Amino acid sequence: MYNLALYGVTIVVWGSTWIVTKYQVEESSTLLAVMFRYILAATLLQLIVNLFRSKEHYSKEIHILFFLLGSSLFCWNYVLFYSAAGSGLKTGLIAVIFSTIISMNIFNNALIFKEYPQLSTVIGAIIGLIGISLVFSEDIFDFLDIGLFGSIIFCLLGTYLASIGNMISKFLQQKNISVVSANNWGMTYGALTLIIVTFLYEQKIYIPTSYSFLSGLFFLSIFGSIIGFWTYLTLLGRVGADRAAYAMIVFPIWALTLSWAFEGFEWTPIKTTGVIVIIIGNLFMINKSN
Repeated sequence: MYNLALYGVTIVVWGSTWIVTKYQVEESSTLLAVMFRYILAATLLQLIVNLFRSKEHYSKEIHILFFLLGSSLFCWNYVLFYSAAGSGLKTGLIAVIFSTIISMNIFNNALIFKEYPQLSTVIGAIIGLIGISLVFSEDIFDFLDIGLFGSIIFCLLGTYLASIGNMISKFLQQKNISVVSANNWGMTYGALTLIIVTFLYEQKIYIPTSYSFLSGLFFLSIFGSIIGFWTYLTLLGRVGADRAAYAMIVFPIWALTLSWAFEGFEWTPIKTTGVIVIIIGNLFMINKSN
């Protein structure tokens, strides 16, 4: 039941973040939007950790891993995703591309940890990816025709960076370092990196004061970063990288629903069939894994 709750929170929260990201980059540059998100997230998480947990000291080697975690999972991957959102790539498609993290996690988990997935996990993932392909089969060539191929490459690179971050998180958990502590330091290093790069490359530093930007910023920082990453990385440590990443197959359904409500996404028979296939793949994997 606890794992199911972790899945549910991850899917609902991360399925909602993509469309909020779109509105962030409409009012700010990519670097500024990501920097403000992780300054706020890191500050809040540092406060929470210092208030409710005893202080923990880590070696230089562990802090290097924290830095790598922050760079891959809380920094450059989001710069790439925000850039793609700002280019006009629909948030539903970005969510779909990010869902390929399940296959990347399976590959990296086998490469780095020598842990090979069960056949049911692979079959369920393939079924899910087939469903996602159906969902966007009618639109993908249109996106390529209007010059968004570079944005798609950005999303794939961002997804692979996130997968590397997943592996680092798993390695830290194996060293008995809690998800909260790892995320705390990872987000802090990610925020510091963004501050340095932003001040070097941005000619004008400003923060939009509109309600839409500030409310979106708080949602992304608190729910998308602090809560979403805690639930997902906790799940990763409990069930493994390949099964945890299956949430990435399911949350595009919620992202597509929001895209239908706010971006005019149209549900056609083939798209609906794709969603049903995704659900079948999910049920297949869950049933075979029990």
